[in-house]
Amino acid sequence: MGISNSEKQERYDRAYLKMALEWAKLSHCKRKQVGALIVKENMIISDGYNGTPTGFNNCCEDENGETHWYVLHAEANAIMKVARSTQSAKGATLYITLSPCKECSKLVLQAGIHRLVYVKGYKDDAGLAFLNEAGIEIVQIPEP
Repeated sequence: MGISNSEKQERYDRAYLKMALEWAKLSHCKRKQVGALIVKENMIISDGYNGTPTGFNNCCEDENGETHWYVLHAEANAIMKVARSTQSAKGATLYITLSPCKECSKLVLQAGIHRLVYVKGYKDDAGLAFLNEAGIEIVQIPEP
């Protein structure tokens, strides 16, 4: 007897989260390194990590260790990458190492992402509450 669809999905979820954790290591941010993958029809259509906009110095924090206001979050970078491509995130799954903040949760919804899989919860769970209210499927896997 083979594995069930839910077991197969969980195996894929864990694998994509492990990849997102590796992607997070590309971030130059010192406080938090966050990675994101957008997957549609079993293909990675975009990726991202938190960091400064193209053309800016890669340093994410000021001299006091505070994050610069212009640093882009991993999911925002991944969604913007899709916007520049011929792909669409409609119906896709977002794999992310840290659950989205309020601002990014709006982008996730508007991008048409229908499922979110994450490792750790962000300090403010309002973004998750918003996505849950919007009908987005949310799965946490704390140890992929």
